[in-house]
Parts: sequence; C-alpha cells; structure tokens
Amino acid sequence: MVTVSSMTMGVLAGFILAEAWAFLAGIIAAMAQILDGVDGQFARVTGQQSRGGAFLDSVLDRYADGFLVIGLIIFNGRTGFPMWLLIPLGGLALIGSSLISYTSARAENLGIHFGKPTLAGKGTRTTVIAVSCILSPIVNFLPVIALCYLALHASVVVLYRIKAASRI
Repeated sequence: MVTVSSMTMGVLAGFILAEAWAFLAGIIAAMAQILDGVDGQFARVTGQQSRGGAFLDSVLDRYADGFLVIGLIIFNGRTGFPMWLLIPLGGLALIGSSLISYTSARAENLGIHFGKPTLAGKGTRTTVIAVSCILSPIVNFLPVIALCYLALHASVVVLYRIKAASRI
C-alpha cells in the first residue's frame, strides 16, 4: 500500500503540475518521495519484503517519474517556454529518467559495477522537481532549470555508463 500510495501521489503531482499549480504539485511530489523512501524499509520492518514487491516498487517508480516529467514539460509549455526547445529537453528528461534506472538494473544483472552512485537517481530527480515547483512562486524560471538539469544530467550519466560498459 505504501508503494502504491507513493506512485499515486507522484502521478497526481504530475497532473497538478500540468494544470499549472506548481507549488501544490511540489508539496505532493515531496510527500510522494518521502513515502517512496520508506516503503522498502517499512516492508522489511513488518516482514513483508519480497522480490515481487521490490519489482513492483521499481515499476511504479517509473510511472511516478514519467508523470512528473510530463507535468513539468506541460507546465513549462504553459509558461511560454519555446516548444522547439521544450520538446527535445522534455524528451531527453523523460527518456533519460527511464534509462538511468534501466542501465542500473541491466548492469547489475550483467555484473557490471559503475562505481559510486550518481545524483541521477529517482530520489534526486523527484527532489529537483519538487523543490523547483515549491520555489517557483519566488523564482519563476526554476522549473525550466529543473527540466534542463533532468535532461542533461541523465544523458551525461547514461553516456558515461555506455562508455564504461564498452571497456569491459
């Protein structure tokens, strides 16, 4: 239930962000991230952890991630950000967020170790979106900066992983 609640809140935050209610979306995204951060620990403490639950958590995280990024794309479009730049940035952010998780899982399956974790994980991505939305009434261009960060950082990490894996 905690995992499903976290995903539901993440998806809801994406819809609310698309409706241009950035502050509220940021608060809900932050709450979703808190729940996502404790769901695995809660399962372990209550003796309900399972591989199926871990798999479900990973899948539902991608939905929450995707809806938040789509909400961020739509929000930035509503604020007048040029579509010719918004579409590629949004696409890179959306694809990159999935590729971060995919490359981590695939590398683990193949026994490839990339070293230290990066700041491109779901927790960081959600936090970047949440903070940019919460602070957007004060600094209105933060959601654009967040989208740029999500697009560029994820792409750089994925390219690094491809290069690192090609040496093995």
